[in-house]
Amino acid sequence: MDDLHVLPGPGAPRGLCVPAGELAEQFSRASGPGGQGVNTTDSRVQLSLDLRTTTALTDAQRERVIERLAARTSGGVLTIDAAEHRSQRHNRVAARERLAAILREAVAPPVIRRPTRPTRGARRRRLEGKRRRSQTKATRRKPGDQD
Repeated sequence: MDDLHVLPGPGAPRGLCVPAGELAEQFSRASGPGGQGVNTTDSRVQLSLDLRTTTALTDAQRERVIERLAARTSGGVLTIDAAEHRSQRHNRVAARERLAAILREAVAPPVIRRPTRPTRGARRRRLEGKRRRSQTKATRRKPGDQD
């Protein structure tokens, strides 16, 4: 098994390289399609990475990743399951791609929204739309129902 390479992105400008020795793979029988082979082949893949001890992350990245992925981890270990393909090789690739995408997203710093106000034109268009809608509804009233 090769090292896992995570593409560069926000929070990791040079990308990440998770050493192969830090990744743990387990194989088991998958449910679903596969015909007779589904009962004999261990095509389901569980790929695990201990976020607390990995050397791929800096301390700041580690804190951010552990905080963001707290709901997905068990004891600081992130586990990815892949069983959508019939072959073990395809499931291994799918699990590695999924793990790389999750790490890339978790390493990125949070996007802080700068509060803004509606423009004058936006306020004007909103009020014009409300007036048009009011006129449309007013034309539906019975002739004697004037307020």
